[in-house]
Amino acid sequence: MEHKRIRVGVMGAAKIARRSVVPALLQLADRFELVAAASRDEAKARQFADEFACQPVTGYDALLARNDIDAIYMPLPTGLHAEWVGKAIAAGKHVYVEKSFASTASETEALLGAAQARSVAVMEGYMFLYHRQQAVVVDWVEQGLIGELRHFFGSFGFPPLPADDFRYDEVTGGGALMDAAGYPLRAAFHLLGNELTVQGASLRRCPSTGTSLWGSAFLTHASGLGASIAFGFDNHYQCRYELWGSKGKLVAERAYTPGPAFAPRLTLETADDRREVAVEPDNHFVGAWLAFAQAIADPNHRSEHYRQTLVQSRALQAIRDLAGH
Repeated sequence: MEHKRIRVGVMGAAKIARRSVVPALLQLADRFELVAAASRDEAKARQFADEFACQPVTGYDALLARNDIDAIYMPLPTGLHAEWVGKAIAAGKHVYVEKSFASTASETEALLGAAQARSVAVMEGYMFLYHRQQAVVVDWVEQGLIGELRHFFGSFGFPPLPADDFRYDEVTGGGALMDAAGYPLRAAFHLLGNELTVQGASLRRCPSTGTSLWGSAFLTHASGLGASIAFGFDNHYQCRYELWGSKGKLVAERAYTPGPAFAPRLTLETADDRREVAVEPDNHFVGAWLAFAQAIADPNHRSEHYRQTLVQSRALQAIRDLAGH
């Protein structure tokens, strides 16, 4: 890249951008430069830009037309990704996009094909993957502390959101399937491998809107491993996964959303011992930006993100199809 730092434009003034993602970006001033922030509402664009000392832009097309931006951070709802990820790729911009990457597997395939043709990086925003908690889990499993893996169970769900939350719009937000389900599903692929196949699924939908509210799915691996996930918008809060092995069990609490100052807890249990370990706090939003920079710089890392995104999207599509939508 011609410029030493990656010049970033933010497309959409979402809460997650303001609260977590952009502050993390600003911690990496040697790698990134925040140039501009766009909203379709001029006042929102100006407010966001004033808060983070960048340039306001009214309208997303105007942001993509700028030649002083190398990459886009896109916290728009899933239902808008096919259009705006596509336009960003066509403009030659690298794209770091909030999950889920697209509403359907066919949309994802088309977008990834375009990204490959333009040699641009795309990354789906599952930040928890870049928290040191996940590295500790992988290390313990590789050490054989729970023996051979037998099963993965992951759950992510929470009490009802405000009635006007965009996630309840099936077309725009995608419901619980496109939001909450992605976290334990992505964790299963991360820990068991991309060869998992969705074999069964169920979804409870809102009778009046058709939006997915809660559900579950079961996946299998050719080795005999299984993975089950559960998710929802109308649930007792859960944010965890469990790895069951031949000799023990490993539980990660607060697996997907540990704040930068929070020390997530891992519990290791065997027939002879039970111990809890608090993992040192880590800002996984910073880790995600570093992963994005690596994908931009290295074609091999870029290709790996293509593969991960496609596997994830096809699995979400399979859950929808098997649940009878």
